[in-house]
Amino acid sequence: EEGLDTGPILLQETVPVAPDATCAGLSAELAILGGRLMLTALDGVAEGRLVGTPQPQEGVTYAPKIGREEARLDWRLPSTDLERRVRAFDPWPGSFFETGRERIRVHAAVDLPGPAGGVPGTVLDNRLTVACGEGVLRLLRLQRPGRAALDAPAFLRGFPIPPGTRLPCPATS
Repeated sequence: EEGLDTGPILLQETVPVAPDATCAGLSAELAILGGRLMLTALDGVAEGRLVGTPQPQEGVTYAPKIGREEARLDWRLPSTDLERRVRAFDPWPGSFFETGRERIRVHAAVDLPGPAGGVPGTVLDNRLTVACGEGVLRLLRLQRPGRAALDAPAFLRGFPIPPGTRLPCPATS
């Protein structure tokens, strides 16, 4: 059948998504599941046991391509959203912020709900806890361009970002 993802459904399986799942981890899990289902489907079609079910026409959406700029961390957003973006954009395009002239990639972060405690983008302590629109985000694993990813304490030894530093928010259009 012509079209993008428009053919009949032969098999499907529901997969629980853990609250701390990353795109990379979920992709690996789905690749294994997809391979298993593909073999089962091929056998079922060859043996005449599977009949396709048409996909519903209602509620169909198309997800546009994700660009690198979507992965830029906007500290004005709630910390829960930012933590989810870090996980969703791992490994590509990779969440990031800029400080000085460097683009710093964030590989892992944890949402710490509660009051922001400062202007969004303000580094609040020596553990890389950053004020957000709501709550705070603690950055756990970071990477400078051309360097290896490091846990926050090791990163800060080589690239200090002192408390009070204001990490920039993207320009609004």
